[in-house]
Amino acid sequence: MSTSILPVIPPSLQTPPRFESGGKGTGVEIHIIHENDAWVEPLRAELRSRSLPFKEWFVDHLAIDLDAAPPQGVFYNRMSASSHTRDHRHAWEATRGLMAWLEAHGRRVINNRVATGLEVSKVEQTIALQRHGLLVPRSMAATGVEALREAAARWDGPFILKPNRGGKGTGVRLIRDASDLGQVMAVFDEYTLDGTVILQEYVQPADGRVLRLEFVGGRHLYTVSIDAGGGFELCPADGCQVGNAFCPADGRAQFEVLDHHHPVELKRCLDFLKASGMEVAAMEAAPDADGRLKFYDVNINTNYNAAAEKRASTDHTGMGAIAEFLGRELEIVRAQVRTEHPAP
Repeated sequence: MSTSILPVIPPSLQTPPRFESGGKGTGVEIHIIHENDAWVEPLRAELRSRSLPFKEWFVDHLAIDLDAAPPQGVFYNRMSASSHTRDHRHAWEATRGLMAWLEAHGRRVINNRVATGLEVSKVEQTIALQRHGLLVPRSMAATGVEALREAAARWDGPFILKPNRGGKGTGVRLIRDASDLGQVMAVFDEYTLDGTVILQEYVQPADGRVLRLEFVGGRHLYTVSIDAGGGFELCPADGCQVGNAFCPADGRAQFEVLDHHHPVELKRCLDFLKASGMEVAAMEAAPDADGRLKFYDVNINTNYNAAAEKRASTDHTGMGAIAEFLGRELEIVRAQVRTEHPAP
């Protein structure tokens, strides 16, 4: 049977190859679903170093034969909420359908359809965090420019404004006064893809740094302390050099790995991620004056800062941990396939 999926790739996007295998496989492989080559390069290296077979599904333009079955394997979803900022406007919508197809056929999906939905809705993220007993900044949702005007009138001071679907901190603004608000309202239809925004209390971190808790395979890997003084686009990959894609950092720097950070909120974080189908994810929070973590963002397309990992002398890197997790899951799926389809 064919691979059952027919990606329609414009000629201008055909370099580098979208379907690249590493290692020697048995037909049951790891499948990486993404739309950003640079962010996947560190994972490619880790998979190759372990001789793990993989294929990449670059999801932008996509055609799926819904009468066919997907290939066997482990499907790792790295679709990003910020895909539209890279001219992949419908990548997320395509991924939602892809997730439904894979799950309908019982395939092993890491970061499933539920996770995909939460990835692109700050409103739903906030509600889900609250439901699991995690603190969030005071928040209001508004759909439409007039609703935004009415919601903003209920705030006595500055607040954070975010598009419901963002990614990388895209569009996050500190609204100090009517002038700041007016600038957003004037371009509201361009500011938000789905017509919805979220207003949140501005939590000033006690030491000017926010925390990003990294999770792989249902376990807390480590926490990253991030200098928030430079703005709201705090993705560890933002400083990447195109040549190496491994996010160099300098100074005290903007990114510091806290290898033994175990906040009291950790159990609730793990429960939240499990219920949300997020097996590889990051949760960002700002410590308030009392040291309590207020969570303001969750994402499944997590990236890591190799320079920060090296400075910390940690024995487990983010991408290395993902590769090992994928390898373990691949062995489980292969065993299942052998049981269901024994050799003659």
